[in-house]
Amino acid sequence: MHIGGNTILITGGNGGIGRALAEALHKEGNRIIITGRRKEALEEIVAANPGMAYERLDVADAQAIAAFAGTVAEKYPALNVVINNAGIMVAEDWTADAVDLAVPEAIVATNLLGPIRLTAALLPHLRRQPSATVVTVSSGLAFVPLVLTPTYNATKAAIHSWSQSLRAQLAGTSVGVVEIVPPLVATDLMPGQSQNPNALPLDAFIAETIELLKAHPDGPEICVQRVGFLRGAEARGDYEKVFAILNDGTH
Repeated sequence: MHIGGNTILITGGNGGIGRALAEALHKEGNRIIITGRRKEALEEIVAANPGMAYERLDVADAQAIAAFAGTVAEKYPALNVVINNAGIMVAEDWTADAVDLAVPEAIVATNLLGPIRLTAALLPHLRRQPSATVVTVSSGLAFVPLVLTPTYNATKAAIHSWSQSLRAQLAGTSVGVVEIVPPLVATDLMPGQSQNPNALPLDAFIAETIELLKAHPDGPEICVQRVGFLRGAEARGDYEKVFAILNDGTH
């Protein structure tokens, strides 16, 4: 993915990493289309970034994705990058007598099925482009899980594995696959996360990510320095130690 001159669709572009990444890539000379469920938030972002566009989309809605893909490809024929960023993270209590399955099912629908469905719907269009990229957003928690958020961790581990397989299958096409692997970033993904002193400031994360994309346009993984603690735990042989540090006091 070359850093400029693209037409980029970013899901979950109405806040957090999605919005910050959209604005940064907009400044790099890309045509940006953000998606989200809340029209007011989308309108506010587009108004603050002249030239940016928005389309409403609930990535957990399979039927909406199918209809959306055809519309967006027709409306933006130069579309050549999709960034599957939309996601939700919710703490779960699996010690409860009755586990509320609505929570993990919603996480899976948004974090895993959303990217799979949207990518599948857009791939025929992307393959017709001279150069195109599917970008996935996993997490350092794909490699060392946070006990409080088991389903979130599982979806991100699945996204990492899926990205690897998709990359290999598409190797002979014009479509590349790049995985962004965030650490804990100061956003509102979970309550209190934006004030967490251990979280990497959002602007620092985005700046480093953009520089890494410039240096490694084909990825395959975009890992800021901070996420190396989790990403490399197993390879370093200190997985159990990292797991204990990450989950100190949480289980």
